[in-house]
Amino acid sequence: MPRKLRLEYGGAVYHVISRGNYRAHVFGQEGTKFAFLKCLDEACEKAGWVVHAWCVMSNHYHLCVETPQPNLVEGMRWLQATFAVRFNRLRDERGHLFQGRYQALLVAPDAVGRVCHYIHLNPVRAKLVEPHELGVWAWTSAAALVQPRRRPRWLDVTAALVDAGGLADTAAGRGKYLEYLGWLQEDERGKKELEFERMSRDWAVGTREFKKELIRAHGELVARRKAGEAGNRELTQELWLEHLQSCLRAIGKTAEDVEEDPKGAVWKVAIAAAMKQRTTASNPWLARQLKMGSPFRLSRLASQCRHDPTEFEPYVRRIAKCKV
Repeated sequence: MPRKLRLEYGGAVYHVISRGNYRAHVFGQEGTKFAFLKCLDEACEKAGWVVHAWCVMSNHYHLCVETPQPNLVEGMRWLQATFAVRFNRLRDERGHLFQGRYQALLVAPDAVGRVCHYIHLNPVRAKLVEPHELGVWAWTSAAALVQPRRRPRWLDVTAALVDAGGLADTAAGRGKYLEYLGWLQEDERGKKELEFERMSRDWAVGTREFKKELIRAHGELVARRKAGEAGNRELTQELWLEHLQSCLRAIGKTAEDVEEDPKGAVWKVAIAAAMKQRTTASNPWLARQLKMGSPFRLSRLASQCRHDPTEFEPYVRRIAKCKV
């Protein structure tokens, strides 16, 4: 049976849930949780995601993620594959790390805050921590909400604060947010009103009207795919190509230079390293576009550029200033 299409569009928000294979305790150790969060940080930088809330449990994780570009599938493919490779390499293991396909429930704009509360209370429901301790519990974004210095630039806590009563992002407002979570955890009626029981079961979180609109849009997407129009994968690659062209212009190179210059030319390596950091472009795609030969050699050279950029500095500096 073919997989259902993921509905992707610019500005979409998703409640993403992914579990370890056979519900294994993939994140049972703190070092593994740190490693996953590092991968998440890289994925957000590459895909341009905005995360409204996250939580890492022992055998699964939750994200409330917004995609300014329609690239959830591409970003998730990079995130889960990269973490699985690093996890297996560290433990000298093989095989699938995650259980089947991740869940991705579309979230209505006015339901984003509710999803954040649900995610933040996940460890409380599992009796791992008390609500008032969430501000110092490292494995949910509630700690970063309470402690602004811990926030990565891709984390936006506005929706959670606003939905908890129009709270401001101040010390007082952040303290009241923890109080609100404590009240919500004890109030069964409140959780029912926020539809907590449907946060991880339905295909979308929002009003009936929101879901009807998604169904209509989903039908149009299927029709376009069947008609042979470009799908999100093709559109994503067009964005990669646009980014590549921007990098080439920034350093004064052309398509002819790509064809004629050596595979390991310093400027090619600088572009590859920049695109691997800023986008989800794969090594094989970059190797083909830049005429760099082996994807493995490209990966090695790009890593060298990131760790010791001295040789590549003139190009790195100019590429950093370019905008797509």
